[in-house]
Formats: sequence, C-alpha cells, structure tokens
Amino acid sequence: MIVQKSRMQVAVDTRPGLEQGRQEAILATERSPVLPLIRQLCHALVMDGIAYCHWKSNDQLERSASGDNDLDLLISRADEPRFAELVSRLGFKLAEAPAEKRLPGVLDYYGYDTEAEKLLHVHAHYQLVLGHDMAKNTRLPIERPYLASAVQGELFRVPEVEFEYIVFVIRMVLKHATWDAILGRQGRLNAAERRELAYLQARIDRARVDELREQHLPYVGAELFEGCVQALGPSCPAWGRAKTGHRLQISLRANNRRPRWRATYLKLWRRLALAIRRRIYRRVPRYRLASGGAMIALIGGDGAGKSTAVNGFYDWLSKSFDATWVHMGKPAWSLTTTAVRGCLKVGQLLGLYPLESTLRVMLEQNSLVSPGYPWLLREACRARDRYWTYVHARRFAARGGLAILDRYPLSQVQIMDGRQMERFMDQLMAGPQADQFLSPRPTHRLARALVGIEERYYQQVAPPELLIVLRVDP
Repeated sequence: MIVQKSRMQVAVDTRPGLEQGRQEAILATERSPVLPLIRQLCHALVMDGIAYCHWKSNDQLERSASGDNDLDLLISRADEPRFAELVSRLGFKLAEAPAEKRLPGVLDYYGYDTEAEKLLHVHAHYQLVLGHDMAKNTRLPIERPYLASAVQGELFRVPEVEFEYIVFVIRMVLKHATWDAILGRQGRLNAAERRELAYLQARIDRARVDELREQHLPYVGAELFEGCVQALGPSCPAWGRAKTGHRLQISLRANNRRPRWRATYLKLWRRLALAIRRRIYRRVPRYRLASGGAMIALIGGDGAGKSTAVNGFYDWLSKSFDATWVHMGKPAWSLTTTAVRGCLKVGQLLGLYPLESTLRVMLEQNSLVSPGYPWLLREACRARDRYWTYVHARRFAARGGLAILDRYPLSQVQIMDGRQMERFMDQLMAGPQADQFLSPRPTHRLARALVGIEERYYQQVAPPELLIVLRVDP
C-alpha cells in the first residue's frame, strides 16, 4: 500500500516487515513541529536522489524533526560530493569536531533556521564507527546493506528496524560493557537508551534479526549476540557484562581502528583531560568552523544594549562553538602597565599630580611634572594593553574560534554633532586619546613620542571580520 501526504509528496512504504507501531512512530513527525530547514533538507535529499537514512535514535524522530536532537544521517560515500553541495546550497557550514569526537568518515555541518531561530547540527556519517564516546574504535562495514534496507517515512528515511536493533545492541555493548566503562560507573544504559532498546524490541521480528546478523555479521554468533542482549538488561551482573563486552571486542577486532589497549588508554586519558578542563579551566571543547574563525565586534551608542547583546550573543554561540568574550574597553593590565601605574601612584601620593583626572584638569594643574604627562603615560599603557588583548583574540580566531568583542576600537566611527558625541562617548573612549594633548602643546618631543606610541598600537588593530552596529534612536 502506498500512502501519499500533501505536505511532502513522498511515498511511505508500508511493507509487511514494517509493523503498524513502526509506521506510527515514523508518521509521528507529521504531528510535531518540523523546522523549515529540516523539511527543506529532507526534500532536497529525496529530489537529488541521495542515498541516506536517519540511522539511529529513531524512537525520537519528532525531536529530530523539531531540531531538539542532532540529525545523525548515514550517507552513501558515492553521494558525498552531492551531499556537500546540497548542504552548502542550504546555508550549512562545515565544522571541525574537538579531537576526542573527531572520527574518520564523519563530518559535521551547522545550519541556521531563520524562521525558528535555531541552530541545526547535522552529523554526516559515511562510515558506521561505534564505541565509547571518548574513543569510538570499531567500524562495522555494513553501510551499503544498512542503507539498502531503508524506507521512506513522512520526513526521514529510516533503516529496517531489525537492522537498527542489531547495530544498537552492538553499539551499546561496546559503549557500556567494557571493564573501564564499568569501573567509570558508565556500565548501565541511561534512561534514553533504555527507552530506545524497549522501542526496538517491541517492533522486531526475531527470525529476521537472526537472518540479517548471519548474513552481514557472521562473526557475531547467535549465542554471543544473545549474550549481548542479556548484558544490556538491568539484572546482568557487572562481571557478566564485562565478560560479554570482552568477547564482542574479540569478535570485532578485525574492524578496529587501533589496538584495543591503545583505544582503552586513549579513552581514559581523554576522560581525565576533559575532567581537568571542566573543573580547573572551566572550558569544554567545542566545534570550530572549518572555514576558519572570526572576530565579531558589536558597537553602538550609549543605551543601545551593547553589553546585553554581547552577553546574549556569546551565550548562544558558545553552546555549540568554541567562543570567547572580550571587553577591549577594559583590558587586563600587563606587568608593564602595573609597574608604570605603580610609579605614577607614588607620584600622586607625594602630591606631584592627581593621577585619576581628565586631560582638561591635568592641563590646568601647576604641578612639578610637566602637565598631562602622567595622563599620556596611562593612555600609552592602555593602548598597549588593548593591543595585546586584540592579539590574543586574533590568535584565538586564527585557531578557528569565534571572538566576540565589546568596545572595539574603530577609526571609522565619525561623530556628526554634540548629541552623537554624548551618545557615542564610550565607543570614542575605546580609541586613541593622547593626540588631544598636542593641540595646546605641539612642540613637546616627549608628548609627541608618547602620542606616537599610542597611535602605533591602534594602527595595528585591523577591522573585524564581522561588525554589528546597534543603531538606536536617541
């Protein structure tokens, strides 16, 4: 029987092997909100004839359709160039995963749905690589028959449920039933994995499972596979799970990317390194755009909401990408600045001049030191600190990160009248200041030298890759 749906003219295969419960799960996406970008992607995959399927977590297709879950798509390697062109056409950007998540034959794309205002993450799998998240080590060379078993649902193509069940069982045993996983208190399925296991077990034909396993994975015997199923149950003791996991690893060792001892060492090392990053450095590795990072500056007048926008922008992007927030208006003091300002503080305590004052007040003082020179020194040090803050942000972006900058110094900012001068005072203060000193005293060599130092630092600050100007009516 062929069922036609009006929103997407795609046939739904209701062959006998696809049970009624499976059909209802696939068609549930029709009742859930579907991101327009996901609908466009699925429609384009069908229209371009690209062989693919949504290869796991198909008990949660409605969450995938709404963008709440990442899309895990298995794609034919022969269609890789056409898939890359397709996602590029839809505005997706290729991203690089952190080292511990990087796998051969798996690419990551991020797209932005402008209507739903959501980022969509697509994992494009060209190989089925399974194992613990810290070191997936086993590739199952069954991609072609797995794709050939797929049927078209309302939105996604999904594999034959028995095939999906076989891969799920092997995947979970490799992930949870090894001695290091058990010792690390990861020897049990989590709630979502238990739901998925129950979902698949309720829909499979046991005879068909044995048939597919014997045909495509003959080295995983019937007795071993049944032991794997038992190892995923809550009543299986820890030693039984570890024994079954060891036997499965032995049967699959010809498909390993690296020796088992090395994979175990890598897994333990990465878990330790990740814990150190989280607890000590408070940073978690994120994705980076393959095309390179960027400096993103937000500027605007007073009251335009710069700080709010910068914080919101950073919070949004840092959930997925390696991002940092930089306030160039208040750079951290370097050792040189600390030493210079310490000496100036001593002069202030001796009554030679007021340290924290405006240029106008400094010029009006009859101090023992030539008026304004302490102010000039502070501005030269501030320019140096802003320059090195910029350098660190630029290096971060050059490594692929996204640097989000507040109070970025820009020579292009022009003030037309007094009202704009007042509104953009914060932005103007982020740029060169010392040249104001030369107007009343153009002949002082030391003044010209300090002004030149400040200007040279600001001249090395290049425009950002993306400039966002917040324009608000006064």
